[in-house]
Amino acid sequence: MGRAVPVTVPAAAALALGQWGIHRRDSMWRDESVTYQVAHRSLGDLWGLLGHIDAVHGLYYLLMHAVFALWDGGLSALRLPSMVATALAAAGVGAIGARLAGHRAGTLAGLVFVLVPITQQYAQEGRSYALVTAGVTWATYFFLRATGASHGRWWTAYALTLGLACWLHEFAALALVAHGLTLWWLRSSRQVWLRWGIAAAGVAASLLPLAVASAAQAEQQLGWLGRPSLSAWLQFLALSAVGALLCQLLVSEGSVEAAALSRLSLPLLVAPAGLLMVISLIKPWYVDRYVLYGMTGLALPTGAALEWAIGQRHRLAPAARVLTACLLAGAAVAVLLPWSLLVRSPESRKDDVVAVAHTVDKSTTKGDGVLFMPARRREWLLSYPAVYHRLNDLALAKSPAASHTLQGTELSADEIRRRILAANRIVALTDPPGQPLDSFAQEKVKRQTLKTYFEPCERIQVRGAQIVVYAQAGHCTP
Repeated sequence: MGRAVPVTVPAAAALALGQWGIHRRDSMWRDESVTYQVAHRSLGDLWGLLGHIDAVHGLYYLLMHAVFALWDGGLSALRLPSMVATALAAAGVGAIGARLAGHRAGTLAGLVFVLVPITQQYAQEGRSYALVTAGVTWATYFFLRATGASHGRWWTAYALTLGLACWLHEFAALALVAHGLTLWWLRSSRQVWLRWGIAAAGVAASLLPLAVASAAQAEQQLGWLGRPSLSAWLQFLALSAVGALLCQLLVSEGSVEAAALSRLSLPLLVAPAGLLMVISLIKPWYVDRYVLYGMTGLALPTGAALEWAIGQRHRLAPAARVLTACLLAGAAVAVLLPWSLLVRSPESRKDDVVAVAHTVDKSTTKGDGVLFMPARRREWLLSYPAVYHRLNDLALAKSPAASHTLQGTELSADEIRRRILAANRIVALTDPPGQPLDSFAQEKVKRQTLKTYFEPCERIQVRGAQIVVYAQAGHCTP
């Protein structure tokens, strides 16, 4: 098998799958909407925003600002960097697998990485997580090369690549823990430890300004998170168990390469996610996408195990080989195809900003009042200024750009009440029924004033949202 195959075949597969359904049936969820509208701000407004919130995503927003400046291609442009980054990550997985377990194992590992549903999901997401995964994966490749080289250029490449990944999202720094565990497990020499320590210190030092800035924003940045749920723990334990069993299978075969692959893969799969989940018992910071790069640690032993299984085919009769191959292929399609279809549908995300904007456009006339309940749901319309700006935002004090915030700032509760009472017709954009209600004074006065002086004329349920048209009591039109 050619040396380029483990890199090019997974990358090509990632690009092909990334193009499939990239518009997600013309849908976009709230986090992507943040990317879209922030990336369209001027550099001055963008810099002002990062001083208040989202510093952790600053480099990514600057990248997307450049992308839209070159090509304002809507949803395709929004998701293109993630698609390309996933192809780069798949190539990196293939390169690592080929170096440790052979070209066929590397190719299979890269393809496994591409086919994992969560990889496909974030390959078509207008956020930074696929780019972080590409950075950590190639940093891991450079780490592997550096541990077996006498010169320092691989350590330099490692530090620079991982530092870039950390600036795209600082939780990429947890890969340092995984790499340190790998060195300990491999019983590396003092010289390797020293060089890795210098590289790790360089990554940490480069990240320090971002860490200081984001620490000051942590409460508003991550305050919405709760502690990891039981299902999150079960998912983490299941994936860790699968990875451990695959690594045990490879180690039992007795090859030095298989042992090295296991000692590189398993820490990357388990350590970042596990550490972040444990920390989240005290300070909730865990979301699976923050450590998406752990999928590299799952794909590598899976690819190597598949290569081992293929190598055992001589033990089966020809007819049994064909039957086994067909059964395995059919099982893979049966499991993966429904997930692949799901992640390309609007139902795979919490809400659908596009559907909300289109519904509001149809349900309102110019000058109607609009309320966002809670205020952060203003995001649903910010990426559609043609719809938003023909409505009268009754609670808005300063726009997002002017206030250097994501969703703008709101008036006092008394002023919001006065403006609501002066309106005849109001469209309220709210969470679906059953969601927790914010206890802020502004949110309370919105709910109480509408309930007392208005009546709901129409309720429309949209994916992840509810749109309620209100009118003064007795003035609902048929």
